[in-house]
Amino acid sequence: QGRITKSGLADAISLSISPCWERVKRLEEAGIIEGYGARINTAALFKYTPVLVEVSLKQHSAEAFQRFEQTMLDCEQVVDCYATGGGVDYILRVMCEGIDQYQRLIDRWLASNIGIERYFTYIVTKTIKQQPPGLAFDADALV
Repeated sequence: QGRITKSGLADAISLSISPCWERVKRLEEAGIIEGYGARINTAALFKYTPVLVEVSLKQHSAEAFQRFEQTMLDCEQVVDCYATGGGVDYILRVMCEGIDQYQRLIDRWLASNIGIERYFTYIVTKTIKQQPPGLAFDADALV
Protein backbone atom coordinates (compact mmCIF):
# COMPACT_ATOMS: atom_id res chain seq x y z
CA GLN A 1 0.00 0.00 0.00
CA GLY A 2 2.38 2.64 -1.26
CA ARG A 3 -0.17 5.42 -0.79
CA ILE A 4 -0.73 4.78 2.92
CA THR A 5 0.03 7.77 5.15
CA LYS A 6 2.70 7.67 7.84
CA SER A 7 0.03 7.75 10.53
CA GLY A 8 -2.03 5.08 8.76
CA LEU A 9 0.97 2.76 8.61
CA ALA A 10 1.84 3.43 12.24
CA ASP A 11 -1.74 2.63 13.29
CA ALA A 12 -1.75 -0.56 11.20
CA ILE A 13 1.31 -1.95 12.99
CA SER A 14 0.56 -0.43 16.42
CA LEU A 15 3.58 1.87 16.58
CA SER A 16 3.91 5.58 16.98
CA ILE A 17 4.69 7.54 13.83
CA SER A 18 8.39 8.32 14.45
CA PRO A 19 9.60 4.75 15.22
CA CYS A 20 7.45 3.42 12.38
CA TRP A 21 8.93 5.89 9.90
CA GLU A 22 12.47 5.08 11.08
CA ARG A 23 11.81 1.39 10.36
CA VAL A 24 10.55 2.23 6.89
CA LYS A 25 13.70 4.29 6.24
CA ARG A 26 15.92 1.41 7.42
CA LEU A 27 14.04 -1.05 5.18
CA GLU A 28 14.54 1.32 2.23
CA GLU A 29 18.25 1.78 3.00
CA ALA A 30 18.72 -1.98 3.36
CA GLY A 31 17.20 -2.48 -0.10
CA ILE A 32 14.26 -4.49 1.22
CA ILE A 33 11.82 -1.82 0.09
CA GLU A 34 12.97 -1.16 -3.48
CA GLY A 35 10.33 1.36 -4.42
CA TYR A 36 6.67 2.24 -4.59
CA GLY A 37 4.37 1.88 -7.53
CA ALA A 38 0.95 1.16 -8.92
CA ARG A 39 -0.58 -2.05 -10.25
CA ILE A 40 -1.66 -1.40 -13.82
CA ASN A 41 -4.62 -3.23 -15.32
CA THR A 42 -2.99 -3.96 -18.66
CA ALA A 43 -6.19 -5.55 -20.00
CA ALA A 44 -7.84 -2.12 -19.73
CA LEU A 45 -5.07 -0.56 -21.82
CA PHE A 46 -4.69 -3.12 -24.60
CA LYS A 47 -5.85 -6.55 -25.62
CA TYR A 48 -3.30 -9.28 -25.22
CA THR A 49 -3.09 -13.05 -25.07
CA PRO A 50 -1.13 -14.47 -22.15
CA VAL A 51 0.85 -17.58 -23.09
CA LEU A 52 2.84 -19.90 -20.85
CA VAL A 53 5.74 -21.65 -22.55
CA GLU A 54 7.94 -24.51 -21.39
CA VAL A 55 11.34 -24.50 -23.10
CA SER A 56 14.05 -27.17 -23.21
CA LEU A 57 17.42 -26.31 -24.71
CA LYS A 58 19.54 -28.51 -26.99
CA GLN A 59 22.70 -27.89 -24.99
CA HIS A 60 23.26 -27.33 -21.28
CA SER A 61 26.35 -25.15 -21.27
CA ALA A 62 26.92 -21.77 -19.68
CA GLU A 63 27.09 -20.20 -23.15
CA ALA A 64 23.79 -21.79 -24.24
CA PHE A 65 22.00 -20.62 -21.09
CA GLN A 66 23.47 -17.12 -21.41
CA ARG A 67 22.46 -16.82 -25.09
CA PHE A 68 18.88 -17.92 -24.37
CA GLU A 69 18.54 -15.75 -21.25
CA GLN A 70 19.85 -12.65 -23.02
CA THR A 71 17.29 -13.17 -25.79
CA MET A 72 14.54 -13.36 -23.16
CA LEU A 73 15.80 -10.21 -21.42
CA ASP A 74 15.77 -8.35 -24.74
CA CYS A 75 12.25 -9.49 -25.74
CA GLU A 76 9.48 -7.13 -24.61
CA GLN A 77 6.77 -9.80 -25.03
CA VAL A 78 8.44 -12.02 -22.40
CA VAL A 79 7.20 -10.67 -19.08
CA ASP A 80 8.46 -13.52 -16.87
CA CYS A 81 11.25 -16.03 -17.45
CA TYR A 82 12.14 -18.68 -14.87
CA ALA A 83 15.03 -21.13 -15.05
CA THR A 84 13.73 -24.39 -13.60
CA GLY A 85 15.00 -27.73 -12.41
CA GLY A 86 13.24 -30.87 -13.52
CA GLY A 87 11.81 -31.71 -16.90
CA VAL A 88 12.22 -28.36 -18.65
CA ASP A 89 14.88 -25.68 -18.57
CA TYR A 90 12.69 -22.55 -18.58
CA ILE A 91 9.10 -21.48 -18.06
CA LEU A 92 8.05 -18.23 -19.72
CA ARG A 93 5.04 -15.98 -19.49
CA VAL A 94 4.61 -14.21 -22.79
CA MET A 95 2.10 -11.45 -23.58
CA CYS A 96 1.21 -11.08 -27.25
CA GLU A 97 -1.47 -9.21 -29.14
CA GLY A 98 -2.73 -12.55 -30.42
CA ILE A 99 -1.76 -16.08 -31.32
CA ASP A 100 -0.39 -14.92 -34.69
CA GLN A 101 2.07 -12.57 -32.98
CA TYR A 102 3.09 -15.34 -30.58
CA GLN A 103 3.71 -17.78 -33.45
CA ARG A 104 5.81 -15.18 -35.29
CA LEU A 105 7.85 -14.72 -32.11
CA ILE A 106 8.45 -18.48 -31.75
CA ASP A 107 9.33 -18.76 -35.44
CA ARG A 108 11.86 -15.93 -35.04
CA TRP A 109 13.44 -17.64 -32.01
CA LEU A 110 13.69 -20.96 -33.85
CA ALA A 111 15.21 -19.31 -36.94
CA SER A 112 17.72 -17.37 -34.83
CA ASN A 113 19.11 -20.61 -33.42
CA ILE A 114 19.11 -19.62 -29.74
CA GLY A 115 19.24 -23.29 -28.82
CA ILE A 116 15.62 -24.33 -28.36
CA GLU A 117 15.26 -28.10 -28.65
CA ARG A 118 11.54 -28.22 -27.93
CA TYR A 119 8.82 -26.03 -26.50
CA PHE A 120 5.28 -26.48 -25.25
CA THR A 121 2.72 -23.69 -25.53
CA TYR A 122 -0.17 -23.19 -23.12
CA ILE A 123 -2.73 -20.50 -23.97
CA VAL A 124 -4.19 -18.92 -20.83
CA THR A 125 -7.96 -19.00 -21.16
CA LYS A 126 -8.79 -17.48 -17.77
CA THR A 127 -6.76 -15.98 -14.94
CA ILE A 128 -7.99 -17.40 -11.64
CA LYS A 129 -5.56 -15.69 -9.28
CA GLN A 130 -2.75 -13.20 -9.80
CA GLN A 131 -1.31 -11.19 -6.96
CA PRO A 132 2.01 -10.29 -5.36
CA PRO A 133 3.09 -12.51 -2.47
CA GLY A 134 1.88 -11.63 1.02
CA LEU A 135 4.21 -10.50 3.75
CA ALA A 136 4.21 -13.49 6.08
CA PHE A 137 7.43 -12.69 7.93
CA ASP A 138 8.65 -10.55 10.81
CA ALA A 139 9.83 -7.23 9.33
CA ASP A 140 11.53 -6.35 12.64
CA ALA A 141 13.94 -9.25 12.15
CA LEU A 142 15.09 -7.88 8.79
CA VAL A 143 16.62 -4.65 10.07
